[in-house]
Amino acid sequence: MSGEDARAIARAFAPRRPWGNRWDYYYTLGKLRSDPLYPGVLQALRGSTAPLLDMGCGLGLLAHALRHDQQTLAYRGVDNDAAKIRRATKVAERAGLVGSSFELMDLATTLPSHRGSVAILDVLQYLPEPAQQSLLRASAAMLDGDGRLVMRMALADETRRGRISRIGDRAANLIGWMQFRPRHYASADALRAVLQQCGLRVNLSPLYGNTPFNNWLLVAHRD
Repeated sequence: MSGEDARAIARAFAPRRPWGNRWDYYYTLGKLRSDPLYPGVLQALRGSTAPLLDMGCGLGLLAHALRHDQQTLAYRGVDNDAAKIRRATKVAERAGLVGSSFELMDLATTLPSHRGSVAILDVLQYLPEPAQQSLLRASAAMLDGDGRLVMRMALADETRRGRISRIGDRAANLIGWMQFRPRHYASADALRAVLQQCGLRVNLSPLYGNTPFNNWLLVAHRD
């Protein structure tokens, strides 16, 4: 994102007092300016009016990016990190985000009820393979109307990017940003096979940007 857009979104995460904790502000600012994730996801969802379920929402940054992009679809974020959900809820209320909500939920054991679009961003590799399969099939069943399944994940391969992605994901767990270590990296063929069996048309494209990571964007929908 441009520096101007990134600052406009990240400003909601800044503390109200000069001496407040600015970690979330600098994290969101840096991520928005360096990671191609949000421009890619915003483009994938643009034009859809289906309610969006963001599984693994973290701080709810996608909700803020959607509103900044003038996308008004209803947003619901779920995550297994109670501290992030508390902060996401507080910041969204302070920013006056309309039609957005956040909920604590462990996707490894519980799947929410939903109809519309689904976003699963940088989450899949933290689930074991059986849970991934269940999540993909359940997500496909949730699509309704012009709903879309939008995913960003690192794929399984032995490239330099693949190795760097695995190191980065492990580091995120070690420093406590992610509660779990990576469990399973799916292959492109495996993802396509499951979703095509569910009747979805699948488009998978690299989303490297200027990063060294092996990140890909998957967008799927019903014909």
